[in-house]
Amino acid sequence: MVAAILSKDELAKLVRGCVPDADDAIIDYLAGYLDDSSAFGDDDDDVINDFVRPMLETAGGEDGAVDRLCSRLQGLFESQSKNTSAGQGEGSSGVAKLLEKPVHMLSQDALSATAKIGSRSVDLEAVSGRRVLSQVDTRRLEKAEAKIAAKRERRSARVEYAASKLLEKKDDEDYMAVNPILDYTSTRGKLKDVKLENFDISFAGKRILTNANLTLAFGRRYGLVGRNGIGKSTLLRTLSKRELNVPTHISILHVEQEMAGSDTPALQAVLQADQWREYLLVEEKRLNALTIEMEKGQPEDDDRTKEEFEGERDKVMADLKDVYSKLEAIESDKAESRASSILSGLGFAPDQHQNPTRSFSGGWRMRLALARALFNKPDLLLLDEPTNMLDIPAVIWLENYLKSWPNTLLVVSHDREFLDEVATDILYQHSETLDYYKGNFTQFHTTKAERHKNQLREFENQRIILNNIYLDMQMDSRIAVVGPNGAGKSTMLKLLTGKLEPQKGLVHRHGRLRFALFSQHHVDQLDVSLTSVEFMAKNWPGKSDEEYRRQLGAFGITGMVGLQQIATLSGGQKSRVAFACLGLQNPHFLILDEPTNHLDMDSIDALTNALSLFKGGVVVVSHDERFIRAVCNELWVCESGTLKKFQGEGIAEYKEYVLSKGL
Repeated sequence: MVAAILSKDELAKLVRGCVPDADDAIIDYLAGYLDDSSAFGDDDDDVINDFVRPMLETAGGEDGAVDRLCSRLQGLFESQSKNTSAGQGEGSSGVAKLLEKPVHMLSQDALSATAKIGSRSVDLEAVSGRRVLSQVDTRRLEKAEAKIAAKRERRSARVEYAASKLLEKKDDEDYMAVNPILDYTSTRGKLKDVKLENFDISFAGKRILTNANLTLAFGRRYGLVGRNGIGKSTLLRTLSKRELNVPTHISILHVEQEMAGSDTPALQAVLQADQWREYLLVEEKRLNALTIEMEKGQPEDDDRTKEEFEGERDKVMADLKDVYSKLEAIESDKAESRASSILSGLGFAPDQHQNPTRSFSGGWRMRLALARALFNKPDLLLLDEPTNMLDIPAVIWLENYLKSWPNTLLVVSHDREFLDEVATDILYQHSETLDYYKGNFTQFHTTKAERHKNQLREFENQRIILNNIYLDMQMDSRIAVVGPNGAGKSTMLKLLTGKLEPQKGLVHRHGRLRFALFSQHHVDQLDVSLTSVEFMAKNWPGKSDEEYRRQLGAFGITGMVGLQQIATLSGGQKSRVAFACLGLQNPHFLILDEPTNHLDMDSIDALTNALSLFKGGVVVVSHDERFIRAVCNELWVCESGTLKKFQGEGIAEYKEYVLSKGL
């Protein structure tokens, strides 16, 4: 649909006018999505506002510029829709319509001009001389159409994080899937720390966190800070949706938007937030009714034996006693006064406690959502700018309330005073990573400034390793980097692979280029506590154990060796495991730092043959002259802070060059 209105270049110009730094990936993604005509219909406005707008805002667009662009796109699509509709009159035959139900052609007399004579209708099946049974399974057809409709709805619908809402409906499947009703009296003894390692988060094609680690100690209160657009709210939503591996016995609630209005009184809406208490109250009512009924004695028409009846009555009494015990454990009798206290603290007057939630404005409904979360006391409470809708008295009350919060709190806020009062730790999100600081915001700011000074001092004291490098690599390159130890050879390899960035100048790599690095200290790349198969499955998942063992076998790790702990392998075997892992990465370039260390002669010959068959580029740091001579056709000399292409004929002339310098 976009192609009929805008070319891709025109769309790119419009988007970059709004978001100057928008990259080609965002342009392609927007164009591809908008060009899918099935994504549009009567809800074009929803597509623009629910998909295009969030992506532009996430990419860094200013609100005003985003509004103008969305309005312009909406106008273009409305205009296109009108033009399309004008060309689809009754006589138009170019537009296909979906029938409401299957049509049996032979029984439809309305389809033929001669199907009716006078007032008599003609049975086309009888005219044909035979009765034809329909080959269409209407029930299966209806199911298939329902599936297609559901798929279209999911495709065009905006992504909603059900867990980020404090829903009133207890049977909502999406909500219950990530936040089931927990008997939190039974989880009190369990470890409720959150520890997540080496995870990535992306949103709308933008990388938010890379190889990040998140540790939330139970009972600590964390303030999450960072510049606008860095992805703090995305991290909270990802946690609330349990897209990260948070243990299921840890209850999570995320307050980021106002609750939906209804006829439920405000106080009752807060009480209903504790779903376990609500469940127990329903059970108490049900069991009490059963007890009263059973106390009347066994009905005459009851076909149970006396023993069965008495056994069930005893079970009902035991269940009721258990419910009473759990209600007492959660102090259910104090729930109403506690909910009322929370509402009053957030600014609700006593006479407002019985007002229906629909009678409150958006800002007050936001306070209701916060009140429900505080009353529910989840193990992990996620708050996104909670002070935005509060006046100063309510902020002060919330600060004091959260100071005694017994569980884990993670709050995004730009209110420094609030963070000083509430936070015990600060998480600083920047550069796709998370840094930890003990203390409140003021202590964080002081410590961060001191760290920066130390880093600057350390940076200023560093001698430059490599300078003024002008080199390029091709897919058919076979390069050996040579030079004395400490000259910067390994540093150069890290520059190539992106593990280091230059202080000035440019390193250009194709966006889809894949490097595979064999480190000189390759054992550090292996988790020696795992077996070789486990290590492969952890880092390159998606294959069967048999496939991993086959890959290891190709590199000489055969039989049960692949199932041994890596720590028990010899140096040469560890090298073979590292080479097998390189093969799994399907690289375009192999970067090998002293690859022949720990290998015997036969293994070196095998590696040499394998590299000769490899179709991509190879860069080697090695002191093995025979290996360099067999593999490489180009030398780079690293010395005196420079890296230059050697102008001589291979390793033999380089040896003469070294001898001539008296080294």
